[in-house]
Amino acid sequence: MTFDDEWAQLKSGTQDQQPVEMRLNQTEPDTESAGSAANADLVVHQDDLGAVGNEAFRLHGDLQKKADIAGAGMSRGGAGSTAQAASELSGHHLTMGDELSTTLEVWGTQVKTVLQMCAHISNHLDYSKKAHAKDEVEIAAALKHRDGSAMSVSEISKYVK
Repeated sequence: MTFDDEWAQLKSGTQDQQPVEMRLNQTEPDTESAGSAANADLVVHQDDLGAVGNEAFRLHGDLQKKADIAGAGMSRGGAGSTAQAASELSGHHLTMGDELSTTLEVWGTQVKTVLQMCAHISNHLDYSKKAHAKDEVEIAAALKHRDGSAMSVSEISKYVK
C-alpha cells in the first residue's frame, strides 16, 4: 500500500467517527462571575499607578537638581563652571574647549529629554487614573435599572451579543 492510499484510508476512517465541526482551544470557564477581577485581562491597582507616577515625579526632581552641569558653579556673567572651562580652553586655542562645549550642549539636551519623559509619565498616569475612575462611574451608572439596582450579568450579556 502506498503512502497516499494509507493516508486516504486514515482520513476517511476519522471522518466517519467524528462529526465535522469547529472547535476552539480555550481554558476551562471560571465559575466566578464575568465581571470579577479573576476574569479580567488587565488589572492595575491604583497603588501600582501611584507608585510609578511617584517615582517618575521624584526622578524628575532629582534630575533637575543634580544633572544641571551647565548651571553648576555659575559666575556673575551667568556661565556655569563647565562653560567657563570650555571658554578658557578655547581661549588658549585648545580644541578640547570646543569639544567640552559640544559635550555640555548634548548633555543638556539629553537631560531635558529625560526630564520631559519623566514629566510625561507622571502626568499621563495621573490623567489615566482620573479618566478610568470617571469611566467606571459612567459604566456603573449606565448598567443599572431605573430603580437604581444593578443589572445581572445575564442581562448585560444580552447587550453584548
